[in-house]
Amino acid sequence: MAKISTNSPREIIEDFAQAIANRKKQPKKPDQGVINFRKEVQDGIPRPVWEVPLEFLRFRKDNGRITSDVLSYERVHGVLKEDSDDAQKKIAEFLEKKDPEKTEDLLSSIKHEGQRDPAIITSDGFLINGNRRKLVMEKLNSDRKNGDDFRFMRVIILPGKTDEGGAPTIKEIEEIENRYQLQKDGKAEYYKFDRALSIRLKVQKGMPLEEQLTDDPTYAGLPEKEFQKKIKEYENEYLKPLECIDRYLEYLDRSGLYDTISTSYSDRDGRWQAFYDYSKFREQLNDAKKLQALGLKEKEVGIVEDVAFKIIRKRELATSESGTRTGLGKVHSVMRELPKLIREEEGKPSLSKKELFKLKVVETSLPENERVDKNGNERSPKELDYAWGKKYASQIIGQLKKAYQLYEHGKDIEGPINLLRFALEKLNHEDLEDPSSIGAAFFDEAERLARDIQSRANALEKEFYKFKKNLRSLGNRDDK
Repeated sequence: MAKISTNSPREIIEDFAQAIANRKKQPKKPDQGVINFRKEVQDGIPRPVWEVPLEFLRFRKDNGRITSDVLSYERVHGVLKEDSDDAQKKIAEFLEKKDPEKTEDLLSSIKHEGQRDPAIITSDGFLINGNRRKLVMEKLNSDRKNGDDFRFMRVIILPGKTDEGGAPTIKEIEEIENRYQLQKDGKAEYYKFDRALSIRLKVQKGMPLEEQLTDDPTYAGLPEKEFQKKIKEYENEYLKPLECIDRYLEYLDRSGLYDTISTSYSDRDGRWQAFYDYSKFREQLNDAKKLQALGLKEKEVGIVEDVAFKIIRKRELATSESGTRTGLGKVHSVMRELPKLIREEEGKPSLSKKELFKLKVVETSLPENERVDKNGNERSPKELDYAWGKKYASQIIGQLKKAYQLYEHGKDIEGPINLLRFALEKLNHEDLEDPSSIGAAFFDEAERLARDIQSRANALEKEFYKFKKNLRSLGNRDDK
């Protein structure tokens, strides 16, 4: 998305603005409020509170709380035009499903106590702060038992084109939302996924992360060193997991379909936490020294990501498709433990890594006949994920369990079987694929070592065979 000029004015729909100007009225008890817009808080400049009929107020699609839903919808269906009735209904759906419990709490509060704080709207009626309040007031207004108690909403109206100071710019709108919605001011915080998307959209609209934090009183007064540390924390907590999500969606050919990741706080299928935990490990894979410490080669980074994405896509690891407990816990726990399952210990190849890497053969796409339902209709991405997860459940869960078992039982034990495994791993190392790379000066020694290895392997094989034969003989005696 192209960066928008910070001075770009937000377009005002004149007939909407005129309708509000004609229908707004003063409350029975006139009121004023100072809002965090331009320098009005510092200068103590109040604005009047008005009552405006609900039908003249409109939801904004650029509401950070529903960013993932809007972006996903527009990716498939095209741009949502806020001024249309269909778009308003769709945005209301997004708001309602985002956090139904908090919506119900707000509905109960407004029903019994009324609207406490005025909303903030543009001169043409688009809500910058107060979208969910409009949603619940419309619900209350539709109940005839409430009479006309909830027909009007108390609002503070931002200036229009011809008013002093002019209409707010796009950046100023983002600043207001940042101050009233994203900052911790006692309201419910955004779901982290939508907050991450909202932070990034604000950057794209001319409000860098540094400016977003400077605009927040919680961070504005921090010493420079602490402030830079806080910026880094936000990048790690929000933007880097989002980068992983973008790569995951591209990996599945679903770029922009953010609602396939998660939809709300209550979404039991949500993957945000798994991507957050994986992103912390993914940072190590970008560092050559850390990569070496893990015992990974640069060309294996792609395999790690492929395996991680498949585990995240499977999502439900606590139980198998048969309903039995697997002992693997939640998917984000596996992402948190991924480094230990892959890391070499004391230069020895990681056997658990070898088991995990076997997942690279799992297909990411289903056969064409499995991509449609019984009526021949194309399955939705979420339905495809479920079908894919069911198809490969035993393979993914099985390899994960093997990896954990090898890690747990092999980390403190160096018994004969592990020594043999390590020896074979070394002999199959890629550096031995081309014997000529050893160098002519070492050919005689290499040949001697190969003979010694072969001789020792033959001797061990005979010993194991003899021991196994003796066990069988003892077993036959016991049966008599």
